[in-house]
Amino acid sequence: MSGRIPREFIDDLLVRVDIVDLIDSHLPLKKAGSNFVARCPFHSEKTPSFSVNRAKQFFHCFGCGASGNAIGFLMDFSHLDFVEAVEDLAAFAGISVPKETYEYRTESNRENLGGLYLVSEQVATFYNEQLKSHPGRATANAYLNMRGVSDEVVRDFLLGYAPDEWSLLSNRFDQKSLVDVGLLGKNDAGRVYDRFRGRIMFPIRDKRARVIGFGGRVLDDSLPKYLNSPETVLFHKGKEVYGLYELLQKNPKPKRVLVVEGYMDVIALAQFGIHYAVATLGTAVTQTHLDLLFRYSAELIFCFDGDSAGQAAAWRALSSVFPSLKDGRQIRIMLLPQNHDPDSLIREQGLDIFIERMQTAQALSDYFFEHFSRDLKLSEIEGRANLKKEAEVYLKQLPIGAFREMMFEELSRLSRRHIVDNEAVDVYKKSPKMRRQRNDRLSLPSSVMALLVQNPRLIEVVERKKIDWNYLEFEGIEKFTEILNVVLKDRPANHGILLELYRGHIDELVIKKLASWDLLIPEEGVEKEFSDALDKLLAQARTTGLEKLLAKEKINGLDSEEKELLRKMLANK
Repeated sequence: MSGRIPREFIDDLLVRVDIVDLIDSHLPLKKAGSNFVARCPFHSEKTPSFSVNRAKQFFHCFGCGASGNAIGFLMDFSHLDFVEAVEDLAAFAGISVPKETYEYRTESNRENLGGLYLVSEQVATFYNEQLKSHPGRATANAYLNMRGVSDEVVRDFLLGYAPDEWSLLSNRFDQKSLVDVGLLGKNDAGRVYDRFRGRIMFPIRDKRARVIGFGGRVLDDSLPKYLNSPETVLFHKGKEVYGLYELLQKNPKPKRVLVVEGYMDVIALAQFGIHYAVATLGTAVTQTHLDLLFRYSAELIFCFDGDSAGQAAAWRALSSVFPSLKDGRQIRIMLLPQNHDPDSLIREQGLDIFIERMQTAQALSDYFFEHFSRDLKLSEIEGRANLKKEAEVYLKQLPIGAFREMMFEELSRLSRRHIVDNEAVDVYKKSPKMRRQRNDRLSLPSSVMALLVQNPRLIEVVERKKIDWNYLEFEGIEKFTEILNVVLKDRPANHGILLELYRGHIDELVIKKLASWDLLIPEEGVEKEFSDALDKLLAQARTTGLEKLLAKEKINGLDSEEKELLRKMLANK
């Protein structure tokens, strides 16, 4: 999870950097009691609900629920991945990320990567110039004119032209670099040649504006119509989308992102002022694609042709989305009329109708259940049984939350029988987060754990009490002791470091939720409050454990180990 950066370095970095100073450098903060506040950068609001706590090294928005430590803030605010955020945080602290920790980032490799980015940028610029000056440019420009592509769109997307020549690039740029970035191919005899010839060129840029690959479209009827760069050290098609850089240049926080099928779909929509479209790069939608796009918008609309091939593509895309559908995220499916792509539809029906189609696109939940209902006879018990069996495979991939619960409820309604999602029930029982959805007051175990999560130094109080956890009994004790053991083992200096230990963990949201509760305890009283609450919890847990053993003795009897445990508990009562 740490991108091969030493855990010790990350912990030290989170101690060195004060989250208040970091966020204040991006977003002016105002002092409000023991916290600092501002209007949330992650959603629109008129009054501040975004709070930063110096003691916890933690931020939380009471409006949209966004929360995290210094690394999490940079990931969300600047749209960075984990390693990029650590690098930015290290730069803020004035220190360097240890270079030897990167599997591929020796000094020479870093220089090589820089050279590959440079040659890719130079080739993109070169192709763009060929569109203006090469003797064979007329065919390329005629195609763009026919598609209504303006000079402004050509400039924004850095469109170009690859002349129909076999050695144009190798005569101008470093041949090895061209091979490394996939711009040259090799035949059986080992001779190199330009991979892209006689094509409109679409440079693919990452969110940091670096050219990482290319797509090319033929100008005649030859095949393949579209050709993409091969997988290289710079380009991984399962991780990138076309048009994301250009989208973010127009609007870094779009209300929605429209996911279309090809380069020209993105270009055509931009021509009509729809600057929030992206395209996958000749591959099925992956969870990495989804997680990338959900960084920038909470709503994704998948646009597909309305024919059978388009519907099949829509279902393939849908089948990969469920693990990414946390509460607050939404996916819609937009199927186009027969024989239309986005370009032809928007030209025939106009921009307003196209936007209306987007806004009324079918919700994923409706599309999902309609897909099964169409193929299964729900009037028959067998059909309802098949619905339950097939749909549950997908629904169990959903993260725990309200959306998951509602999807299971709808499945229950459609199959006309009560379906208990045992996995969700188990997590509900163990998780303070889920219990809080039903109750505005924290339970005693949750209060104790919230104090510890917010103040990991309190683990010393736990150690001084020398607790034997074997015969204690209270709701959620398994989750309680799991978190306790993490704090005991890793000794995080503050909550920000503890949260980093849970990045990507199933309990990450539980830790964030516990940290977000204002327990209204002054700093000087935290340790006594924790000690007293823990004593009360232990007393209740011993009583419950004893009652459980006595009840079992009366009904079923106890084994020798349980008898010895009961003897000790009665002696200590």
